[in-house]
Amino acid sequence: MADDRDEEGKFSRQYPDEAFLSAVKSLPVSSTRNVAGKVGCSYNLAYQRLKELEERGEVRSEEVGTSFVWVRT
Repeated sequence: MADDRDEEGKFSRQYPDEAFLSAVKSLPVSSTRNVAGKVGCSYNLAYQRLKELEERGEVRSEEVGTSFVWVRT
């Protein structure tokens, strides 16, 4: 089994932050589902990573109906 940890023992991420930031910037409507499709990951992973980026101030979200739409800050 391949080791997915970096030199510090942390798990490496398959999808870099820039993939999510780029998807938010390039999509006409950057809903969580659209970002997940553009990045090629699950909805849950996209939501989790976008929330992390929001906590760091790199994106912000607005709830539109039952969906979240993300924009770069």
